[in-house]
Amino acid sequence: MSRKVIMAAVSIVLVVGVIIGVVAIADHSHDRFRLSPQAKAVKNFCSFTHYQESCLKTLSSVNSTDPKEFTAKAILAAEEAVKKFYNYFDSLIVQDKNNVLTKMALDDCKDMMGYAIDSLQASYSDLGDGELRSISDNRIHDLRTWLSAVIAYQQSCLDGFEHDKSMKETMQKGIIDASELTGNALTIVTKLLDILSKFDIRLNVPNSRRLLSVEKNGYPSWFSGKDRHLLARIDNGNLKPNVAVAKDGSGQFKRIGAALAAAPKKSKVRHVIYIKAGIYDEYITVDKQHTNILMYGDGPRKTIITGRKAFKSGGGITTWQTATFSAIGNGFIAKSMGFQNTAGPEQHQAVALRVQSDKSAFFNCRIDGHQGTLYNQANRQFFRNCVISGTVDFIFGDSATLIQNSLIIVRRPMDNQFNTVTAQGKSFIDENTGTVIQNCRIVPEQKLFTDRFKIPTYLGRPWKKFSTTVIMESTLGDFIMPEGWIPFNGHDNVSNLDSLYYAEYNNRGPGANLNARVNWKGYHKMDRVTATKFTIQLFLLSRENWLPLTGIPFTNALRY
Repeated sequence: MSRKVIMAAVSIVLVVGVIIGVVAIADHSHDRFRLSPQAKAVKNFCSFTHYQESCLKTLSSVNSTDPKEFTAKAILAAEEAVKKFYNYFDSLIVQDKNNVLTKMALDDCKDMMGYAIDSLQASYSDLGDGELRSISDNRIHDLRTWLSAVIAYQQSCLDGFEHDKSMKETMQKGIIDASELTGNALTIVTKLLDILSKFDIRLNVPNSRRLLSVEKNGYPSWFSGKDRHLLARIDNGNLKPNVAVAKDGSGQFKRIGAALAAAPKKSKVRHVIYIKAGIYDEYITVDKQHTNILMYGDGPRKTIITGRKAFKSGGGITTWQTATFSAIGNGFIAKSMGFQNTAGPEQHQAVALRVQSDKSAFFNCRIDGHQGTLYNQANRQFFRNCVISGTVDFIFGDSATLIQNSLIIVRRPMDNQFNTVTAQGKSFIDENTGTVIQNCRIVPEQKLFTDRFKIPTYLGRPWKKFSTTVIMESTLGDFIMPEGWIPFNGHDNVSNLDSLYYAEYNNRGPGANLNARVNWKGYHKMDRVTATKFTIQLFLLSRENWLPLTGIPFTNALRY
């Protein structure tokens, strides 16, 4: 028998095998095949995903018709792929040990994949805590947040190799499986209610999006008595913190890092660290073991944490590692403190504050830098009564962030540069991320004021394909360019302009005139109903009603 005949025979066997594997029951009365219940369930799930081949390969091994089993399998498959990618780094790090910046980027990637695994494990565990039949929209939002964070970490990993195109290509190939499977898991969770309807499952969804009332003092009526009392004691200076930090030795610690190292790990209650007035030249990381940390100081101009690391300084350092202060452990709160990076505009990216802490909040804080001041990297974040200053892309990242009642100061950049307030990094359509700026003021600093019409300033530019930024009920200074927004690499780059989501609603001031705004497909002049979707109660959902428990006042709806 010839080799061609043998190969043809083998091919026929394989094709028949595939058909038998997918088609379970022959309906001879209609002379056609119909899918088994399991195969039909797989089809229903995968029809919603963006990477259907990966989805079919993953879910076909589920020997069940239970929707929960398919959802769990999608998350578990993503976790296994990320773990595989995580184990890929050791050999690459050895190969590139002589390239300092690339080795640093590889180390960063490994850390980020560790955080991604944590988020996937949290998602998988949470899914097993209850029946899908009674799943709430808040619970779905939690799952979407954690899975969106995984995508943010994957993109942050790749972004670290802009200096090394060859290694970036290698990493892009290595991360494909993890990226596709994470995207599928996120889409399944996002579309879960639609998917379940195909199984004729009637849901018992609680009314978790009820309107929240706000008292005259700015706190929600359902704010817990314990945390309300804690906040009041901080405000009147009558709180005894767990520990105090003071440079003059009047506290238990002289350095913030030492106080943090002594803090309890995986705490479910607030651990309060008071940082007395002083300039603390330290690089601080609130790592993932340190949860529910509350730090407060004597004021954002009195208690200051400062650093000067930058992307171009010291022979090269990754943007991720330039941060003066990094908040990673979930539930982090900062109040009445300053965070700064003094590297200057000529050093390019130089982060003052990097945040990936889920359900984190900052009140009466000051965050100062130039390029890349605030890296709101992942998860849910809230800023209230803060000052944020910078030049190029100085609020950037891929988190669900709401900045409320704050002052945003645009500083003078280097010569021949233009200013961009935001550069949001949403890279996958089903992420529930975006930057929302509500009831803020965007103004020039004094050094920029004279030349504010000579140096262009834009509200933002799309860092990634689905960049999402909303500015509403805010005052925009006269120096904002009439078009408002700019493509990421200048006027000649029009990529992402159809897929992004940029929007404005009910802004005021001379820079808020919409007559000459960009005519991109992705730009929107929102109505009130749409703007409501970006208020706290809908944009930063969580089943625990986390924000009131922080003790930070907030506005949960539109002001007008």
